[in-house]
Amino acid sequence: MNRNNRHMLVVFIAVVTAGLASLGVYHAVSRIPAREVEAAGISVVVAARSLPPGVRLTASDVRLAVWPAGSPVPGSFSTVDAVVNRGLLASVVQNEPLVAVKLAPLEAGAGLPPSIPAGMRAMSVKVNDVIGVAGFIDSGTRVDLVVTIRKRDDSTSRTVVSNVQVLTAGTRFDQEKARDGKSSAPAAAVVTLLVSPQDAERIALAQAEGQIMLVLRNPLDTEQTTTSGVRTASLLGQEVAAPVVKAPAPRRAPAAAPTGPPPTPSRMYTVEAIRAAKRTEEVVR
Repeated sequence: MNRNNRHMLVVFIAVVTAGLASLGVYHAVSRIPAREVEAAGISVVVAARSLPPGVRLTASDVRLAVWPAGSPVPGSFSTVDAVVNRGLLASVVQNEPLVAVKLAPLEAGAGLPPSIPAGMRAMSVKVNDVIGVAGFIDSGTRVDLVVTIRKRDDSTSRTVVSNVQVLTAGTRFDQEKARDGKSSAPAAAVVTLLVSPQDAERIALAQAEGQIMLVLRNPLDTEQTTTSGVRTASLLGQEVAAPVVKAPAPRRAPAAAPTGPPPTPSRMYTVEAIRAAKRTEEVVR
């Protein structure tokens, strides 16, 4: 046997030996029983399905889930009775733990009123598919309100309220239908906004005097919208003539009384009269 054949035989024997050794180690390791270590867990109340804000929670809306004890959820609940009959202030998704900040107090009831902060008001406006930004308006989104006032000579469009939070989209009846599975999504014929009392007055006047339009904005954009508005004349590239204000005519001074020499008094004459034996003087003009 020459030298090359001996080298090939040694390499072949080494490869076969290494393969048999690896196979034996694999079988030995696979026969070792797995040790399951159970981590300590706690019970946490989670949502059984996605729920919109304003819902009064029932036992069928929630369930208990095991949560790692080393990572507790602040403000969570460990019993179902602690959340039943409480109103939901914000929307939750399925299997999301319920926390105290998203639930109204037990005595506050359910629905929309508990979710209105102090000093703010909830105001509903009637919209359609165009005004409601083609259905993209949803709870939690922020919008601007633009009003268009039509006049015979010239119309005006301007932003009257900006950065307003949407509380709900659709009526309560539509939301209950969507929750029961009778409708895929609530019809956004009405949008309820969270506004200050001053903004509520501006929106009410805008609805009465013209047509409003909702403008969807980025929730991270918190700057107030400040515009001077647009008129029909400026929209068409025409110069808006400044209104001509006529100055009031100067008041005429009352005519002065004619001045001249005072009238000459009439001349007086003295006449001597003799009646019988009496003599008198009389003045005659």
